[in-house]
Formats: sequence, C-alpha cells, structure tokens
Amino acid sequence: MLGGRLTQAIVHFLDRVAPEPDLPDAPEHLRTGRRGEEDAYFYLRRRGYTMIARNYRSPNHRGEIDIVGWDGDILCFIEVKTRTTRAVKPAEAAVDREKRDELRLVARDFLRHMPTSCRPRFDVVAVYYDRGFLQPSFELFQNAFSVAYNHGFARSHGKDYR
Repeated sequence: MLGGRLTQAIVHFLDRVAPEPDLPDAPEHLRTGRRGEEDAYFYLRRRGYTMIARNYRSPNHRGEIDIVGWDGDILCFIEVKTRTTRAVKPAEAAVDREKRDELRLVARDFLRHMPTSCRPRFDVVAVYYDRGFLQPSFELFQNAFSVAYNHGFARSHGKDYR
C-alpha cells in the first residue's frame, strides 16, 4: 500500500505546482470536484478496484461517468460527489433521478463494447473535505441505484432516450 500512497502524494504535489491546462480559470467548486475525483480514484484502488476508464463520455448521450472500474468480476460505474462541508445536504443526494437516468444512458453505451455476460453496478463515492484537503473522508455506496432504465416512466415525463 505504501507505493499507492506515494504515487498519490506525488500526483497531489504535481497538481499543486503544475498549471491546470484544462481548468485554468475554473471556479473553485470545479477544482474541488476534480480533486475529489482524483482522491476517490486512489481510495477505490486501495479498496481493491481495478480502474479502466475515467471521465467516460458517450458520443450518443450527454453526461459522463467519472470512473469505471472492476470490483472483482463486477463492472462498476462510479459517480463521485465532492463537498467541503456536510452542513447543507449529503453529497450522494446530488445523484437525483435525472442524474441517474443520464448515467444509465452513458453506461448503456459503454456496455455495448463489453461481453453480454458482464455484470454492471452503479456506485457512488461521496468525498468530504470538511477536515481540509489533506484529510478527505469517503463514503462508498455500492449498488447505489439500479442499472435498469424505465423507458415508460421517461416517456410519460416528456423524455425518450432511445
């Protein structure tokens, strides 16, 4: 585990000293979110996940999946939510119905490239920096919501994502 922690420390150091080419003048909340995704990545690796993709976007649907990785023989689509405080509402509450539907559609496109025997799951990682950026805390919600998408519900609410 020491090797992983050393790599994480080096990545954080480089993040602090290097300019951010993709977010040069980004608002603080976007930089915090990016940091949370980075910390969640290493947290999940320590828990045994094998990562295969980050910030996956589908050409067919809007949205992105923050992290895709294997937890044993289960393919996990992982949404990361980051907060600097717990005072307002839990981070995982931001994964509402609309966000879940968006993630399902992007995941469905990803799964088209996987064997049909692949078992998918949605996980949510809440990252909190309420003790500072050097001491994040994590909450992992495995199987946070269903992979199935309810097309009938979406059509009855003015959406059809086929």
